[in-house]
Formats: sequence, C-alpha cells, structure tokens
Amino acid sequence: MCAYVVLADDDPKQAELIRRYLEREGHTVSVVHDGRAALDELRRRMPDLVVLDWMMPRVDGLDVCRVLRAESEVPVLMLTARAEEDDLLLALDLGADDYMTKPFSPRELVARVRTLLRRAGRGAASSTGQDEPVFVVGSLVVDPGRFEVRVDGRLTECTPGEFRVLEVLAAAPGRVFTRKQILERLHGIDRYVTTRTVDGHVMNLRRKIERDPARPALLLTVYGVGYKIAEIRSPADEGGLRAP
Repeated sequence: MCAYVVLADDDPKQAELIRRYLEREGHTVSVVHDGRAALDELRRRMPDLVVLDWMMPRVDGLDVCRVLRAESEVPVLMLTARAEEDDLLLALDLGADDYMTKPFSPRELVARVRTLLRRAGRGAASSTGQDEPVFVVGSLVVDPGRFEVRVDGRLTECTPGEFRVLEVLAAAPGRVFTRKQILERLHGIDRYVTTRTVDGHVMNLRRKIERDPARPALLLTVYGVGYKIAEIRSPADEGGLRAP
C-alpha cells in the first residue's frame, strides 16, 4: 500500500534515514524540520499518514497533533524520547494513533506505518456504499460506515485509535476482550505495539462516553482479564446490532 507521508523531525540525519526506509517501501515522503513547516505542508496537501516528532522548534509535535486533529482524521505516528506513562497518555489524548520511543528500529517504524495505513484503508473502504452494521448499546451508537460515535444522540469526537477500540468492544456487548486480543484486531502485528496503548484509549473513551468516568457503567474493566462493553438494551430494545 503506497501512500503520501509527511515526516516532521528536526534531526536531519534521523529524518533522512526514515525517509529512505519509507521510500524503499514505495511511499512518497515530504520531510519538514519544524512544527510550523509541518502545519504549512499539511494544509497544502493532506497526506495519508503523518510521522511526527514530539520535540521540534517553533511549534512542537503535540501542538501540531492538536491542530491536525481539529481538521483531519489522518493517522499520526508520534516519535518521542519520553517514555513516561503520563507522556504516552497525553499524546494519545491529543489524537496520536501510535507512538514510538527513541531509539527505535527503522524497520519497526515501517511496520507500524504499514499497520496504520492498513487500518485507515479499511476505514476508507467501508465508505464505498456497502451497508455495514451499526452497533447500538443503550444510548451508545457506533457507526463504522460513517466513522461516528453518538451518546444520547450527540455526536462524540473520537480519534481513529479510540474508535477502533470502541468498535471492537461494541460489536460484542458482554464479551470480555484481553488487551492482546484488542491489539490483534487493531494492528494485526502485536509485537510492534504495547498494551498501554489500549489502556490510554480506554481512559480517553471513558471521558467521552461515560456520564461519570470515575465510575464507568458502559466501558468496563474486568480485572486481571481486560475490557468489555456492558450488555445494555437500547431504549428501543434494538439490542447490540441493527442495520444502518
């Protein structure tokens, strides 16, 4: 799957190395070295994927990600030297779909780019007019065809990563998924990702879909196992699945 990728990294040597690996994979790569230039390039031509360094001059990667998320759902792979859990959760909260801590293997980066593009391609393919199931659990509606989440009838914005987690769980209310099972459905190459990514998406989703995120009633933790969506009948008794 060849794609147009914007690579924003203020380290010329690292950027050149990544560019070569991505182009060897068949991608077209535009390289910029600061956050302002990244925003200018993204607005000039929206890419299929963004590889975004956290620490950059003028505008840092987090601010670029924040602005980008307000305008697009393009997949974002964040590069960072920060390895603390709070930093990971912040990046995911702002809309990054995946992250890599430095130093990293360029081959692993290429594999993660491949995975993110495959996921994004699946989402694009779903809008070709073919009917897809819409998952309804109580007041929660997850519509993969429109890439929409509604709670009590209100549209709720989710990042692509958050949406995929919710889609997996809402498709089978009451079923418990381990973190590994969720990752397998999200990425397909579980050795390249971490279960902390799932935990971050779940934390952010609870802020968006729960009335009281501190006491979740819909997106539940099954301690020692994983996560599930509670079995709740919709107001119209439609169950967990209906036609669009």
